[in-house]
Amino acid sequence: MTGAAGTIRLAVVTVVRDDLSGLLATRASLRAQTTAAYDWFVADGGSGDGTACWLADHRDETVWWRSSPDRGLYDAMNIAMDAIAERSPPSCSHVLFLNAGDRLADDRVLERLLPLLAAHPDAGLLYGDALEALPGGRLVVKRARSHRRALLGMFTHHQAMVYRLAESSGCRFDLRHGLAADYAFTLSILKQGLPAQRLPLTVCIFAGGGRSQQDPAGGRREQAIIRREVLGLGFAANATLWGLQWLALTLRQTIPWLYAKYRFSPNERSLLS
Repeated sequence: MTGAAGTIRLAVVTVVRDDLSGLLATRASLRAQTTAAYDWFVADGGSGDGTACWLADHRDETVWWRSSPDRGLYDAMNIAMDAIAERSPPSCSHVLFLNAGDRLADDRVLERLLPLLAAHPDAGLLYGDALEALPGGRLVVKRARSHRRALLGMFTHHQAMVYRLAESSGCRFDLRHGLAADYAFTLSILKQGLPAQRLPLTVCIFAGGGRSQQDPAGGRREQAIIRREVLGLGFAANATLWGLQWLALTLRQTIPWLYAKYRFSPNERSLLS
């Protein structure tokens, strides 16, 4: 597929460590797509659960993979980004980070996504909704907020964001931020001033349980540092935003039904179906 900026092809980056079952779930989601206009890059952090052997046995399914110790999730993403940048000639126009265990929302996501990317060739960032699993396996739609509200934090799941490589090729994840480097990365892309485009599309099924969910207070602290460093936000504004984030988290933990009513939309599918 081609757009005003040339051929549209997606680089899908998957990072994994000791989660072969999650990697296989992600792989099944990609293989189920009705179009194969993507290249799969897999960075394994030196797993000991058979992941490296599986990757070696299925090397024909990836355009690049490695299995070697790294410094964590964001370091692995940087390594994969370097691998994409080093490909000559470049084959991909955009990148999507779909970690082990994450899946595309259905088997037609890429079929619908690629024409949208072609229709917005100047957008540096495109983003859509995500599906989340509630206790009991019910899937709900978590609607993306506008990127204009990025000061409040990530406005959709990272796995529902697609970055144009022309803008992100010089950006890397800041390893000082172990929980919110994806937020810093996204703000850096937005700071370049190119259009960001909200997509009428549910992109992914988010696999919960990550470090940012396990340590939300740490994530908020990192976001405050990032807002100060990347956007120059002062102490008073940062404190106000931190308070709003704390209120949202408290609401989710203490009155989950009210938070769900505000933040989620019904979805007919179930993880158990």
